[in-house]
Amino acid sequence: MPADTTDIDDIREQARRWLDDDPDPASRAELQAVLDRLPTSAPELADRFAGPLTFGTAGLRGPLRAGPNGMNLAVVTQAAAGLVGWLAAQGGSGPLLIGYDARHGSRQFAERTAQVATGAGRPALLLPRPLPTPVLAYAVRHLGAVAGVMVTASHNPPQDNGYKVYLGADLGGELGAGAQIVPPADAGIEAAIRAVGPLAEVPLGPPGQVLGDDLVASYVERAAAVIAPDGPRDLAVAYTPLHGVGAAVLTAAFARAGFPVPGVVPEQAEPDPAFPTVSFPNPEEPGAVDLLVALAESTGADLAIANDPDADRCAVAVRDVATGWRMLRGDEVGVLLADHLMRRGVTGLYATTIVSSSLLRAMCAARDVPYDETLTGFKWIVRAGGGSAPLVFGYEEALGYCVAPDHVRDKDGITAALTVAELAAGLKAEGRTLTDRLDELAAEFGVHHTDQLSVRVDDLREIATAMARIRAATPTALLGHPVTSAQDLLPEADVVILRTGAARVVIRPSGTEPKLKAYLEVVEPVADGDVAAARARATEAVAVLRAEIAAALGL
Repeated sequence: MPADTTDIDDIREQARRWLDDDPDPASRAELQAVLDRLPTSAPELADRFAGPLTFGTAGLRGPLRAGPNGMNLAVVTQAAAGLVGWLAAQGGSGPLLIGYDARHGSRQFAERTAQVATGAGRPALLLPRPLPTPVLAYAVRHLGAVAGVMVTASHNPPQDNGYKVYLGADLGGELGAGAQIVPPADAGIEAAIRAVGPLAEVPLGPPGQVLGDDLVASYVERAAAVIAPDGPRDLAVAYTPLHGVGAAVLTAAFARAGFPVPGVVPEQAEPDPAFPTVSFPNPEEPGAVDLLVALAESTGADLAIANDPDADRCAVAVRDVATGWRMLRGDEVGVLLADHLMRRGVTGLYATTIVSSSLLRAMCAARDVPYDETLTGFKWIVRAGGGSAPLVFGYEEALGYCVAPDHVRDKDGITAALTVAELAAGLKAEGRTLTDRLDELAAEFGVHHTDQLSVRVDDLREIATAMARIRAATPTALLGHPVTSAQDLLPEADVVILRTGAARVVIRPSGTEPKLKAYLEVVEPVADGDVAAARARATEAVAVLRAEIAAALGL
């Protein structure tokens, strides 16, 4: 594939070779238009040919555009051919299962992947329509597929798309069956992709088998069975899929479980790849759930729930008596779900990541429950403990929750929403709320206040510079207390962890976005049962901590 270069003549020649091999007339016309604008377009052309999208543990993700450094039919054809070749080389048997969301290009990329699979002699199964990522993850195990491909960019901007790979039991093993790939599979697939020859020589077969809605019904039935069958169901929920693909499946799961069907934000109910009502289709972003909160307020809902566009994440908003509606942090939802499952008698391993709150660790230690902590990402969470105990719950602070690993071995925003609803309905029947339960946990374990310093960059070199700075001049004190531990996880991971007696900071580049993130936590004891005062002290301390870390990073 093309090498990194800024020489116009060289890039022009690379682009012409790419044009000769590109199977998509629309992409060829797009790239030709860039060529026609040379030399003015030289920086843009150089960026498109700066290098190929690399296939990593998150698969592929990038902007929809022609050229090797973008998501397009040529890149997808090459990726599919490499994946199918790798599966064959590993001796994997069974069909390739393919799902897709409603983003621009998703269906075309899914169908091309099926054609590449059948052209290589492997059966291909396509989900019946744009569906949530958890349905694909569930179906990999349910149908005994050798692997699954999900065409999605999750909560990335509208101009992006992506390509995520799951392995079946044959190649993924017991812990990795139906889970996202981890090393060395990612490197093996990447090498196989780079070894693919001219795309004109990749054989294309028939379109594969389109599955029926019985698969979706099976997922919904199993999802509804995740919660107890005889609990309270009196709960009014406002919901948004954020223009994504979650609405039909989530509302069906709620109905199947016996809950009233949530009210759906009408402006965001149908899939729309333009995401017209939000500036960024991520429920964590400011303003993304404004319409949801307005619906919850106008309808008197007990709870407000948002999925991200591919419905593998779940955001929860609650009505606060003092401040109105507020979004719960991922850590708050995570510990609420873990506490609920423990009190429901669900025994086994509870896991989270190094960037999540330490409250789950404290809860597990106090209750003698198996606990493990992993690197960031559900590909690691579902493999927590190495099989020492069966995983029964895992979460990451970025709104990802796995409440039923035997159902979906990945984060699942549908079953997470159901389980939150089960907890909220049970508390409502007792005259209590989710915030009441959070206060009870704080009184028992102390306030574990978490926040983030997140900086989006245009130049990835800024992230490398900041990480180098924190390593070269590591703070010796934070919040006036000595740093008792400074841990650098290189070369395993680009992560720096700082700890004091009552604070922790985890600094890392984002794995999916051009962001540098610092995860902040302050633990504040509760004196005389005054949770509010402890929260106020913790909030003030985290604000100071954020400023200290920003200065240390040079931001």
